[in-house]
Amino acid sequence: MTITRRTFLGTLALSISGLPFAARAEDAWPSRMVRLISPYGPGGSNDISLRLLAEEFGRNLHQQFIVENKPGAGTRIANDTVAHAPGDGYTLLYVAAPYATAEALFGKLTYERKDLQPVAMAVIAPLFLIISADAPFKTLPELIAYGKSKPDGLTFASPGAGSQPHLAGELLFRDAGVKGLNIPFRGDAASYTELLAGRVDATLTALPTALPYIQSGKFIVLGVASAERSALYPQAPTLREQGFPNVAAAGWYGFMAPSTTPRAIVDKLQAEVLRALAEPAIKDKLTAQGLEVRAGTAAEFGQFIDNETRKWTGLIREAGLKGE
Repeated sequence: MTITRRTFLGTLALSISGLPFAARAEDAWPSRMVRLISPYGPGGSNDISLRLLAEEFGRNLHQQFIVENKPGAGTRIANDTVAHAPGDGYTLLYVAAPYATAEALFGKLTYERKDLQPVAMAVIAPLFLIISADAPFKTLPELIAYGKSKPDGLTFASPGAGSQPHLAGELLFRDAGVKGLNIPFRGDAASYTELLAGRVDATLTALPTALPYIQSGKFIVLGVASAERSALYPQAPTLREQGFPNVAAAGWYGFMAPSTTPRAIVDKLQAEVLRALAEPAIKDKLTAQGLEVRAGTAAEFGQFIDNETRKWTGLIREAGLKGE
């Protein structure tokens, strides 16, 4: 085949301009609107914190970041949406703690872990052990003794089977050597109603929704299920301090992207998340939502997710738990 000078120059031009085009596109990210997928509905700490960060990203990167709520199926709908999205950096997931327990609870999923890659860890939501002020016990040792005195043990309210409050309760039952029953409700409001009525013994919950009841004297805080005391409510001792070393659990959120997303975009977004979380004003607003900043790189977040998955998978299988 004869190659003319025009053909040769055209082919050379394509080869020179074509490859750098992808690199330029990555360098220019974001050049259009970015979708941030929330696995919960509007109004909760996940949604509120994501909207706060989205606004900060938009100001700094001079592009629109919009939040899309895709609640349901224990966060699996949102996870699936991003797992099957193009890896161009324009569809990202604000992943939540149930991501680490989904496979153990529900079996085969519509996506695989390899379909998503970590970008950055953002925040945690500490869980506080709450009882009614009218309960016949007022301290954690009294609660455990009460449970041991009853044939059926303790009853704990939670926002769903396999949720972090449920799993933390299961850890407490095992550490305390007491029988326990998790009773799932749709959200904190229903759990609080049952707690105030004396139909359940306790619950583990995030602080903001419970704080009005605590301040009015209707609820008593027995402790926090964290490795260390929470700055949100430092007067609450950890459950570990009170003799239950294995009881550590919290809600958590961070960013993930489709696994095909170029490293340059992941690195840029990681840097932006870490920058935003270091802003004092952002920290203050997140604290007001009952969240603690727990910024982490993609590698650190990936290791965290692996650790959470191993920890909870073992408990779920041991307890024979199934997702709803």
